[in-house]
Amino acid sequence: MKCPACGNAMTEVKVQDITVDVCKGGCGGIWFDNRELKKVDEPHEAMGEDLMHVDRDPAVEVKDNEKRTCPRCPGMPMMQHFASVRREVTVDECPNCAGFFLDYGELNQIRSQYETEEERRQAAESLFADLFDDTINAALQQSESKLERARGLARMFRFLLPSYYIPGKQKWGAF
Repeated sequence: MKCPACGNAMTEVKVQDITVDVCKGGCGGIWFDNRELKKVDEPHEAMGEDLMHVDRDPAVEVKDNEKRTCPRCPGMPMMQHFASVRREVTVDECPNCAGFFLDYGELNQIRSQYETEEERRQAAESLFADLFDDTINAALQQSESKLERARGLARMFRFLLPSYYIPGKQKWGAF
């Protein structure tokens, strides 16, 4: 398998119960197949310690600004996205096989951000609350205001045409 960052051959490395592909002697990148990254992304997970220090050649040129393709799925371009709530680490993910490619040092950064998955979840909830709570509450208040106006109109029509608003008499139901 070829490294998507530098093109060198990647070496399979067995770390306890997972096998990852490492660009040893090249750029130092690591390929994780589907769900393998979750097993090493927190500091308390011992498997990740073995992957923290990958032998790399600083002279190897990494193609940062070029679109990378998945080493498992020929011709499939990978998507870049943030690996954490803090938006400090960008990783490459294959939309087909769900594998991840991490450049040298990115695993260390991911592991240093949160101690547990619970801390990561709380940070995400806090960020989303900061970004969207005001907008959601404003939309909810507008919806409640519109609903109250609609109920007022319905009460007015019910007063004008009381027999039409007997429950079950209209197709759309009683208001």
